[in-house]
Amino acid sequence: MKVRIGIGTGGALPAEELAAVVDAIDELGLDSLWLSEVLTAPVPDPLVALAFAAAHNPRVKLGTTMLLPGRNPVRLAKECATLDALSKGRLLITFVPGLGRDPERAAIGLPTGRRNAAIDEVLPLLRRLWSGETVSHHGEFADFDGVALSPLPHQQPLEAWLGGMVPAALERCGRLADGWLPSLCTPEEAAKGKAVIDDAAARAGRSISNEHFGISLGYARQPLSDDAAMAIASRAHGHDPRELVPVGFSELRRAIGRFVDVGFSKFVVRPLAPPADWRAELEEVAAAVGDLQT
Repeated sequence: MKVRIGIGTGGALPAEELAAVVDAIDELGLDSLWLSEVLTAPVPDPLVALAFAAAHNPRVKLGTTMLLPGRNPVRLAKECATLDALSKGRLLITFVPGLGRDPERAAIGLPTGRRNAAIDEVLPLLRRLWSGETVSHHGEFADFDGVALSPLPHQQPLEAWLGGMVPAALERCGRLADGWLPSLCTPEEAAKGKAVIDDAAARAGRSISNEHFGISLGYARQPLSDDAAMAIASRAHGHDPRELVPVGFSELRRAIGRFVDVGFSKFVVRPLAPPADWRAELEEVAAAVGDLQT
């Protein structure tokens, strides 16, 4: 397996600082920049910020965990295709249904109970549009005739990964996705989830490459405070958040190694607290885990 380490930045960064992060990722031999989409958080729109990063640096891959529900599918297809074309095939996409708490829940513009149905309908539609097919579609989340996308993605196919740990999300990933990027899970849970996904893919007459299983892994420099643990607890699948967050760079390396041992090879590592100096932070990350990339 080819182990790759990407960097998630969390909050909004000024243009100069974002550019410096991109350059540091490149210079230190790390794989990719990752930006998450949360509409009501102080973070940039990922596609806009990744377009900036793509123009600034011609090598770093451009990753996002972005919302699919609530978007016009044709516009979403065109935005992603355009960024991938302009960056010459550097876009990495993991689609997410979005948070279930307000104000984000209302801002997404689609009831929580219909978001997964939107992914079921729209993801196959995106694939058809990205392939260059002239598409007509009449469904709950899109209704149009005779649409052919241009420009097309540089990558053919442009891959779309999914996240999620609940049984329905695992089944959906096996049936529809090109890869899986969960978070806040143990290596044992990840291995069991991978087995469920592989089984669902086989039942759907398809397979997911063993290279396409990754983990989004938050880490901390200091033990989590009670407030930080409570903020994570609702998404921690019944675990004490302190069990899921490596503290320090040596623990981060050990955590990645445990996931590699159960078949995972793509990682997005992200500091849970903004570092005082991003360059120094990434130098420490690269020193601790960069040699795991093979």
